[in-house]
Amino acid sequence: MNAMLRCLLWRDLQLVVRRKSDAVAALFFFIIATSLFPLGVGSEPALLRAVGPGVLWVAALLSAMLSLNRLFAADHADGSLEQLVLMPVPLTLTVAVKTLAHWLTSGLPLVLLAPLLGLQFDLAGDALAVLTLSLLLGTPLLSLIGAIGAALTLGVRGGGVLLAVLVLPLYIPVLIFGAGAVSACAHGMSPWGGLSLLGALLVLGVVFAPFAAAAALRVSLE
Repeated sequence: MNAMLRCLLWRDLQLVVRRKSDAVAALFFFIIATSLFPLGVGSEPALLRAVGPGVLWVAALLSAMLSLNRLFAADHADGSLEQLVLMPVPLTLTVAVKTLAHWLTSGLPLVLLAPLLGLQFDLAGDALAVLTLSLLLGTPLLSLIGAIGAALTLGVRGGGVLLAVLVLPLYIPVLIFGAGAVSACAHGMSPWGGLSLLGALLVLGVVFAPFAAAAALRVSLE
């Protein structure tokens, strides 16, 4: 079973490398969105420090959403999703591996790039560290929630719009706690309240989201 899951993870990573336009587009959106904002609001350091955490987190959230459609849609289009469902592996583990592959190719690059982009907003070193940690906790949760939405909207006409409507309300707590932790650190307060809540949400997501996404996939494929 472990060998099959490793092969599935490697397969999904290779597919992203071959069709890297989606991942690159999401990354460029994150860079452009965060880079244009300081040009629009001006170069006042106090203002940039105030709005920076929210801007970086909103841009990361929207960037993660851009690639959610490819979680299951490509496998569904070529018929391989049905074969994955029939594998002698629990569907929840298959969903978890595909979600991990999505985060490694869509969420992790945002985490690594965020500290560099945070310099544009005059964030101090400790705030950049909290930003990185909050994204490291929050972006996997975005992928887990997105997997549920992608499974529910699989094969539906206009699924991209419906997917956004479904997942955006669920993303709001992640955005509030993530940006709030960075803002608290930037203003000299403790960020551990928001980070702890993000960690708790991530644990809940890891435990329950694969089961919910797997159940949604079975419904969509019937």
